[in-house]
Amino acid sequence: MSVLPVSSFAQNRLQRLDDQILIDLSKTRTPEKTGFFMFLSKNNDLVNVGVPVGLFAAGVIGKDKEMRQNALYVVSSSAVNALVTMLIKKAVKRPRPFLANVKINAVYQPSHYSFPSGHTSTSFTTATALSQAYPKWYVIAPAYLWASSVSFSRLYLGVHYPTDVAAGAVLGTGTALSFKFMRPN
Repeated sequence: MSVLPVSSFAQNRLQRLDDQILIDLSKTRTPEKTGFFMFLSKNNDLVNVGVPVGLFAAGVIGKDKEMRQNALYVVSSSAVNALVTMLIKKAVKRPRPFLANVKINAVYQPSHYSFPSGHTSTSFTTATALSQAYPKWYVIAPAYLWASSVSFSRLYLGVHYPTDVAAGAVLGTGTALSFKFMRPN
């Protein structure tokens, strides 16, 4: 007996679950929630750039070498993550949910491919790197709240599958952890 039918069955089942989650989420949309989640998605890059820029500026102003090194750690992790995410998107070429299933209604229709979620991978890279650099609850909790909220926004808006978001979270976290060697001792 071949393994292929089992794995194909599992893939189809996972795809159906991905689709159903997005269809169910679209039924809960309100203008207020949609506005909030659009705000999170639109401002993700601002936060991901602002964190290392803010750390670097504070490090320069305060003559704090460790803070400047932490800024370099965050920005390096983010740059590599963005590159890897883009390469995976181009290799996998998974269509956006609203293109693959007519029952999935997206709030807006971004271009490019769906897998993995770039918003999720970048927000989790920033959250993880920042949490590694400053392992205090008052840094970790807001950082991961932001990353999780941005990730959920991608589902709520109907532009990514749950598996895209899960892969983005793993990719972003893994990228930041793999660059831990850049942190000051």
